[in-house]
Amino acid sequence: MAAPDVAAPPDRFDLEVETLIIGAGACGLVAALAAHETDQDVLLIEADAVPSGSTALSAGLIPAPGTRFQRDAGIDDSPDLFARDIQAKAHGENDPDLVQAMADTVGPVIEWLADTHGLPFSLVADFDYPGHSRRRMHGLPSRSGRELIDALRTRVETLDIPLICDRRATRLFAQGSRMAGAQLTLPDGSTETVGCDRLILACNGFGGNRAMVSEHMAEIDNAIWFGHDGNRGEAVQWGHALGARTRHLGAYQGHGNVAHPHGILITWATVTEGGIQVNTHGNRFWNEAQGYSEAARAVLKQPDGIAWVVFDARIAEIARQFEDFKNAENQGAVLNDETLDGLAHKTGLPADALREAVTDIPADGSDAFGRMWGLPALAPPFCAVKVTGALFHTQGGLEVDPNTAKVCKTSGGGFDNLYAAGGAACGVSGKGDSGYLSGNGLLAAVTLGFIAGRRL
Repeated sequence: MAAPDVAAPPDRFDLEVETLIIGAGACGLVAALAAHETDQDVLLIEADAVPSGSTALSAGLIPAPGTRFQRDAGIDDSPDLFARDIQAKAHGENDPDLVQAMADTVGPVIEWLADTHGLPFSLVADFDYPGHSRRRMHGLPSRSGRELIDALRTRVETLDIPLICDRRATRLFAQGSRMAGAQLTLPDGSTETVGCDRLILACNGFGGNRAMVSEHMAEIDNAIWFGHDGNRGEAVQWGHALGARTRHLGAYQGHGNVAHPHGILITWATVTEGGIQVNTHGNRFWNEAQGYSEAARAVLKQPDGIAWVVFDARIAEIARQFEDFKNAENQGAVLNDETLDGLAHKTGLPADALREAVTDIPADGSDAFGRMWGLPALAPPFCAVKVTGALFHTQGGLEVDPNTAKVCKTSGGGFDNLYAAGGAACGVSGKGDSGYLSGNGLLAAVTLGFIAGRRL
């Protein structure tokens, strides 16, 4: 397939709409619902046979402060506190206005999706995510992104918002600062054109484009790609051709807790609730409390790029609220034993080293790696999963106006009618991987998608 490009508009289009949205992940679906409420004529296109994207591969959790779900749980939170948490994790590298816009918007969006569209959100109230000073993760019952994407798609279909799949946008039509439409390529190679008054790019990032990954984030080039293969970087490539500003193209979300060779995400609750990671020598190698994004590089630096996450039955019970963890158990990825010696035998880890790694965990205070403790000690029966590091999705992209989601121009100002959201836009994860705060991907998807959709 030809590389995405930009051209002058044709004399006529096969179809014309008011708002064209490219990409039907969580971002595009939320944008479509928001645009529909303002009586816009909307067309949502998707390259896959059914909507999926990075959302379907995630746990589907969205961080939001000040919601009624938090209040019902007795949690006092605010957008300003959430904004401080985001900036603290990203070392102050984010655009503060963008951070504040997302922090202010996400709570109302969660309640809008719940109250207007019937999505059964609930608060994850039984464990903490690194960097969040409050429990503010919201998800659907199965705690899976697949359920989230299916629920959003169901609402789009119920409201008769046009959604056409098997259409990949390969060309944008533009006249100066104004977008005129897009060319879509069908599976058989034929094309059709759609003219529009507004164009929203919700086509995610570029993690599936290995050349772009090597160029912008070579340190994660050897990680397995755990995102959606459709994330090919069209938004950034179109942006370069149009003269759009990009920012933080080296930012990404990794994950150092992907079951190997099963390829199943193991929730980071296995660590935050008191578990540890050891390498194939049975030794701990870093402060696991830093976050699962940084864990990808830490794990990949170990022999063969492999580690074992070690936890216990108490933690496993917490992890079972996630569909992925239950799948990992069903596929035999989670090993169990009543003793550490028995677990060492099943994992092939040196028994002495494994016992030392577990028994060296202090009851309180910090350990040799600087990790603070105060959780129950690991106790029989013990559990372990072999894991590796993975690249989940990129966090840099087109720079947008925080209040409108309009794409900014390198020459100053913004495009008249071009918007970017979700992975197509620069998020709030700083410049690299360590700035990623849990949930940042879906945070950018639902907030910027909502803002772009509502903007007339």
